[in-house]
Amino acid sequence: MSALQVKRRARNVLMFIPNMVLLCMRLLSDRRVPTTEKALVAGAIVYALIPLDLIPDMIPFVGQIDDAYLVSLTLLRLLHRSDPRILREHWDGGGDIVDLVEAAVATTSRLLPKRIRHVLTARVAPVEGANIVRPVLVASEEDDAAGVVAANSSERSV
Repeated sequence: MSALQVKRRARNVLMFIPNMVLLCMRLLSDRRVPTTEKALVAGAIVYALIPLDLIPDMIPFVGQIDDAYLVSLTLLRLLHRSDPRILREHWDGGGDIVDLVEAAVATTSRLLPKRIRHVLTARVAPVEGANIVRPVLVASEEDDAAGVVAANSSERSV
């Protein structure tokens, strides 16, 4: 690998989260993005920008893993619900955004503690007979065996 390739790759790694936030901001103004997805993208931006979250951003590298995971997971969801060309049009970073998002979700999910990963992947479901929403954690049999408890054990999703 040439020195120029190493320099480009290092720049892409350092700029990954800022480029993801910029991509998300652009997606918010794109009419082709569904309103629900825009709301999730906006939430991911807020989470990434606020320094106080599940893993404090003051901890170098580790503090940004949860931010990268949540933003990437949100974009992965958007990829499955819309045309990938939309993301590619708005992406300024290096590489193919579709491949990067998939790789970022896979990599960061391995680096996050299981409990934090579950908090970040909580699903929001309406409470029956009410106009409010509450989080319902996605649980698996493995999580049940490990003692991970959902917000309301009677309404967990598998």
